[in-house]
Amino acid sequence: MSASASLASSVASPSGTPATPPQRPTARRARRARSSARRVLPGFGLTLGYTVFYLSLIVLIPLSALLFKTFTLTWPEFWEAVTAPRVMASYRLTFGASFLAALTNVVFGLLVAWVLVRYQFPGKKIVDALVDLPFALPTAVAGIALTAVLAGNGWIGQYLEPLGIQIAFTPAGVVVALIFIGLPFVVRTVQPVLEDAEKELEEAAMCLGATRWQTFTRVIFPTIAPALLTGFAMAFARGMGEYGSVIFIAGNMPMISEITPLIIIGKLEQYDYAGATAVATVMLGISFLLLLVINGLQTWQRKRSGALS
Repeated sequence: MSASASLASSVASPSGTPATPPQRPTARRARRARSSARRVLPGFGLTLGYTVFYLSLIVLIPLSALLFKTFTLTWPEFWEAVTAPRVMASYRLTFGASFLAALTNVVFGLLVAWVLVRYQFPGKKIVDALVDLPFALPTAVAGIALTAVLAGNGWIGQYLEPLGIQIAFTPAGVVVALIFIGLPFVVRTVQPVLEDAEKELEEAAMCLGATRWQTFTRVIFPTIAPALLTGFAMAFARGMGEYGSVIFIAGNMPMISEITPLIIIGKLEQYDYAGATAVATVMLGISFLLLLVINGLQTWQRKRSGALS
């Protein structure tokens, strides 16, 4: 055997195959490269930083300015500003009308979503498009249109007024306006949930002898309840902050049909900035509290539905 053959045999592996140099750990790097290549947007750090910056610029900084302006008042001044009789009357109208409108939209919004999902009929696309009309229509235009229809000389109001029913320029007009602008929130929230619901469960319940009411309460309602609560919360929150569509139909009579956003606007026009921010802070705090309660109910409903399934 030659010297070169002896050298080759001396570096061979025990199995007889030639030894290969150790490879570098490139598998992990390759996986990272493939993962990075699949990302459409930049990495987590950059997108999170942009998210925090954007939310701070749009939400946190304005709300902080609102609170800082309110803190210029002493506690007695703040309490006097937010508990004045005229302001308390506006609270009752704003929150009461928003609650009634959102509750009404839960019932009729569910019916509208049900018809759009479960039935086929001529003009369905037109009806579906009309649901989104309050989204696209300027709120001031909506208020003027509702006032023209429901006033004493309007298309509908001229028939209601002889019966002693007056809607325009009363708190009832505020409720009607809030129903108009809040309906799409419930319909568009419930509609996709109904589309994804399994019809086989309803058919199975009916085959087992369940009535229509039992099928709705025990099969359909647990599925759509979180969506209904979400739609209610969105319609309620929109109603509390609505201004344009309400001021034309409300009449804006102090202690009767004056909403809280109008109180805030009035204080700003009188250069009472601290008083305006004080009332706005109360509205903000109540809105946050209600949204937390509704989110808690949604979480409870989802856990309950999961436990029942």
